[in-house]
Amino acid sequence: MDLGIKGRWALVCGASKGLGLGCAKALAREGVNVVMVARGAQVLDAAAQALRADAALPAGTQVLAVAADITTPAGRTTALAAHAHYDIVVTNAGGPPPGDFRQWDREAWLAAVDANMLTPIELIKATVDGMAERGFGRIVNITSSAVKAPIDILGLSNGARSGLTGFVAGAARSAKLASANVTINNLLPGAFDTDRLRTTFEGAVKKTGQTMDAVMQARMKSIPAGRFGQPDEFGAACAFLCSAQAGYVTGQNFLVDGGAYPGTF
Repeated sequence: MDLGIKGRWALVCGASKGLGLGCAKALAREGVNVVMVARGAQVLDAAAQALRADAALPAGTQVLAVAADITTPAGRTTALAAHAHYDIVVTNAGGPPPGDFRQWDREAWLAAVDANMLTPIELIKATVDGMAERGFGRIVNITSSAVKAPIDILGLSNGARSGLTGFVAGAARSAKLASANVTINNLLPGAFDTDRLRTTFEGAVKKTGQTMDAVMQARMKSIPAGRFGQPDEFGAACAFLCSAQAGYVTGQNFLVDGGAYPGTF
């Protein structure tokens, strides 16, 4: 299916690896010009170079790499200045560390809220009005399945991302945006085969004395799909939410978790 977004411009955050890279790939393969943003210049440049060489990219598709920390005002300014305007914005910042809430001080909480709630809000604020003026806009926030099913060791993430979810629920329903074909949705990943997943499992490895492989196998058994997700299939879900066909989908929390969440709603 042609998603109807060829030639659009997208800003994809945290795009050097993992889920952000999966989104950048999926959009570029649809002919979207992608500005990839991440903090690590070396890894980012390598990812961008590999994507430019992808045989699935339509001719003329541009892939730009911008090394910047999107969680800082200076980093956001740099990323937003990489192109005159964006039709698509995929917000994504590394999740805060797992741990025991008893050990987190005020600074840890502020850092989590700044990166995983306030940064996406700042990017939304900077781009939605221009999108509305042009009559097309898609914002996708990569959050977490923990928004629907909180995980005890991910309290910083649970709190910050839930705050973003509440904000999006209201902002996405603004008549000024929704009637102008501007949508804002959240994409909630479950367990995907990424570095972040392994970092989360490290605590269980230390606590139980099991090997990383044993911990991962046990987690896979708890997922109805019987496996971890792959970044490319997450990217495909992102690309759909960014498509012309998804104009009637806004303010939603799209769960991609292999059936792990057991609830009806």
